[in-house]
Formats: sequence, C-alpha cells, structure tokens
Amino acid sequence: MRLSPLDPLTYIFTAGMAFAHSTAGRYEEAIEWADRSLYEQPRFTAALRIKVALCIHLDRVEEARQWLERLLHQQPGMTIAGLRSYAARFTAPEFLTWYLDSSRKAGLPEE
Repeated sequence: MRLSPLDPLTYIFTAGMAFAHSTAGRYEEAIEWADRSLYEQPRFTAALRIKVALCIHLDRVEEARQWLERLLHQQPGMTIAGLRSYAARFTAPEFLTWYLDSSRKAGLPEE
C-alpha cells in the first residue's frame, strides 16, 4: 500500500487488513480498516461482511444489522451456508467459527 498509495484497488488491501486484525483479535483496529475499505469502495462485499461480524463482536448489534441490510442489498440470497462454503476454502477453522457465529447473531439466514 505504501508503494502504490493511489492504486484504485486499495480497498481490497484495506479489507484484507481488517481480516488480518480480526484473526489476531485486534477488533478495534480491524473495524478501522473495514471502515477505510468501505470509504474507498462502499459496495465491497468482503468489507461489508467483516464489518457485520466486527460490529456484533463489539456489541454494536443495531449497527451490525444495518450493515447486514446493506450487505444483503449488494449480495441478495447470501446465507450462513453459502458463506461457510465460500470462506472455508481459505479461512482457519477457529476464525471461520467466529465469523459464522457473528454473522448468525447479526441475523444472516442459515439457508
């Protein structure tokens, strides 16, 4: 990001930082990176998904539900089952459990 600060795809890297901080348990830092990603690209679903999970974890339930509504507008039909199928390919099992549980608590439907 330092080498290419004007890269139009920076939002991908900032969302990646949000996931990295989440897996390390640094949730306040993670939500800052998710916010940065969403500022750069408000419709980026990966950033929306992690923002939902982080809000739940930080006990910001109403905010999480608002972000979930926005996510489902961008990705209609998204479910816990679909998220599990997608994320299980590249996510550590303990993080996947946290991610799915948080998404479930926010109101993401099972199927």
